[in-house]
Amino acid sequence: MQILLAVLLFFQALPGSPQLDNDFVRVFRNQAPCADGAASCGERVLVALGPIEVGGQKMERGDVKGFKTGVRYTAPKSGEFLEVSIKPGHPKVMAPSAGTAPAPDNKVLYTGKDFFVAAEKMVPGTTSTEHSHNQRVAISINKAQVEQWTNGKDETRELVPDVPLWRPAVVHTSKNLGTVPISNILIEFKP
Repeated sequence: MQILLAVLLFFQALPGSPQLDNDFVRVFRNQAPCADGAASCGERVLVALGPIEVGGQKMERGDVKGFKTGVRYTAPKSGEFLEVSIKPGHPKVMAPSAGTAPAPDNKVLYTGKDFFVAAEKMVPGTTSTEHSHNQRVAISINKAQVEQWTNGKDETRELVPDVPLWRPAVVHTSKNLGTVPISNILIEFKP
């Protein structure tokens, strides 16, 4: 599993290759091919993975900045970041089961036309209540370990920092098994 992850990270880091590309989003690391605001790029979100500067604004690890369709910006000249481009005309979002509670205590950082960006935090040893998420991009800010119960299935997994992952709509319960807080940036689509 670790070898597969290493190979995947190597290929994702090649110049010009998106780290994540599906019908909803395209995510580049340390590149901003959509900074010119082309309509084909849709709305964009920059996620700082370290100190960067965008339009005179200093950003630190875990900070986000959103840009509406057509708005231009100057890409950071240095530093680590992700550019998440929301594809116009993406498929309709599949919502989780009706009547489920939204994620507890997530702080909304930015709201776009059909998505929002939230900071998810969870203290070590805590277990969430059962909650739901819509389809989303999840970016872990620090290395952590989480246990999740979904539809009667128990899964434990490592949260790898700085790797954007596409996550399906889900209803689950989570527990932080690690010794540091779980800190994620979620770019979640609205149904």
